Amino acid sequence: MQRNFYKAHPWHGIQIGKDMPKVVNSFIEIVSTDTVKYEIDKETGYLKIDRPQKFSNIVPALYGFVPQTYCGELTADLARSASGKEIEKGDGDPLDILVLSERAITHGDIICEAIPIGGIRMIDKGEADDKIIAVLKDDSMYGKWKDIKDCPKSIIDRLVHYFLTYKNIPGEEKVAVDIDDVYGSEVAHQVILKSREDYRNMFG
Repeated sequence: MQRNFYKAHPWHGIQIGKDMPKVVNSFIEIVSTDTVKYEIDKETGYLKIDRPQKFSNIVPALYGFVPQTYCGELTADLARSASGKEIEKGDGDPLDILVLSERAITHGDIICEAIPIGGIRMIDKGEADDKIIAVLKDDSMYGKWKDIKDCPKSIIDRLVHYFLTYKNIPGEEKVAVDIDDVYGSEVAHQVILKSREDYRNMFG
């Protein structure tokens, strides 16, 4: 029996999922109880500490990325054509995803299957930085949602508010983040496919 003695790189070594874009694997970096912001180290594949969470703004869902995706020119072009705004490029990272779950997940550095129901078209310093909104597959409360219209407005508002404020520090100049739109599952699928194509163009 062959054994893999090496940890797969979460970005490059985990498959996006055979049923994508309707169901995607997601690598979760941060959960709502984290008091430190973690992110993947692109070189090693291990989680690293980005910064302590200095203020009370906490991520309102499981937060991570979709493996084998990349926000490059095709992803930016989709945001450009949909928004009509000047977008220089994609942010150069894997596609971000927020996964809603009824159950409390106590730590990150895990993989889960998620069903995309929509997304947030975010433009950060002129770069496309979409956030896919998804539900945990088979979740007893959220698992039956198929589109953003199934999601209560209060949850959407909470997600949007987080990204409008999470980089702002009292006493410093506010970081300009543009939330252009909140879209449904059909557009979310397009974003995933474009980011998947960007990944293949970037990494082969």
